[in-house]
Parts: sequence; structure tokens; C-alpha cells
Amino acid sequence: MRRQSYDKKRIILGLTGSFGSGKTTVAGFLRSYGAKIIDADKIAHSLIKPRTKIYKKIIDTFGKSILKKNRAIDREKLSKIVFNNKLSLKRLNKIVHPEVIRVINGQIKNSPGRVIVLDVPLLIEAGLEKIVDKLIVVTITREKQIKRISRKTGFNRQDTLKRIKAQVPLRNKVRLADFLIDNNGTVLETKKQINQIRRLLWRN
Repeated sequence: MRRQSYDKKRIILGLTGSFGSGKTTVAGFLRSYGAKIIDADKIAHSLIKPRTKIYKKIIDTFGKSILKKNRAIDREKLSKIVFNNKLSLKRLNKIVHPEVIRVINGQIKNSPGRVIVLDVPLLIEAGLEKIVDKLIVVTITREKQIKRISRKTGFNRQDTLKRIKAQVPLRNKVRLADFLIDNNGTVLETKKQINQIRRLLWRN
């Protein structure tokens, strides 16, 4: 059983999936229905800006070779390091995850929204499923996932698979889900599934 939300008058939804499964599309629809979206990726990006505490820890751990000319962290270079070495990935997550979780908790407490959605790629990995009332998992076939990622990022198949395999397997997330959204079809089909969840959980 999941915990109760901070306020019984509102509901906290977890939104996750696998890399490239289409969470952004789902989050966009939920936002259009009035949900407050807390985006973990945006939080993480803000935390690694120059002169932040996290920035300094990452440089101390991975060296100045990951910096751009303007002293910002080159996320492409950092990704190549951590997705080719499991220990490096664990070190990075150990630096970033606690701060991201701290910011997420603060945003939840300060949000006036009645429906709050935690858009977190590594929601299960970070243990955040414990603080949500319901968990939504976006699913997609492996081949469609690879094609979408390649089209969006230009990653080759090998690089894509490294990123996918760095996460908890999608099938494990599916077992924990309260709701599944099959994102293999059209945008309209995805929207219909989101509408069904909305009707069950809240109404505008």
C-alpha cells in the first residue's frame, strides 16, 4: 500500500517509464488537464549549473575534462563516461539524486495544486514510489523505443541500449504500476488512456 499524500485533499501521481517511452507527451496532457508537473530532469539540469554545490562535487569526482569552454558541464561527455561504467553512474546518482529528491519534496509541500505529478525517469531507482499515491508507467516496445530515441537524439543502437539497460527494466516497473499507458499507438490513443485515468482519479 502506498503512503497517503501530504494532504488528503490532493493526490500525488508518479509518472515513469523507460528512456524514450514517451513520458513527456503524457506529462503534457496531464498538465493540460490542470495537474502540477514536477519535472525531475529540469530540476537536475538546474542543480548542475556552474557554482552550485552539485556542480563542484561532479567536477571533483569526474574532473575538468567534462567542462565546456564556458565552464558549464558538458552533459554529452558526462553521459559517455557514466553509461560506459556502472560504478561511475552510481557515483553520479549518489551526488545528484539526494538533492533532486530534496527539491521535489520542497515543491510538493509548497504546491497549491490538487493533482501533483512527479515526472521522474528514475522514480523507482530513487525510491520515490514510496511518496506517491498512484504510479503511472508508460510502456513501449523495445524496437519502437530505439527508433524514437534515435530519431530524437541521434544516438546509435548501442548507445541507446546502454542507457535503457542502466535503468530498472520496464517489466519491473510495470509490476509496480497502478496504471499503464500503452504508448505504442497514436497520440490520440495515448490521450484516450490518459483521459480514462483522469476520470478515475480527478475531475476538473
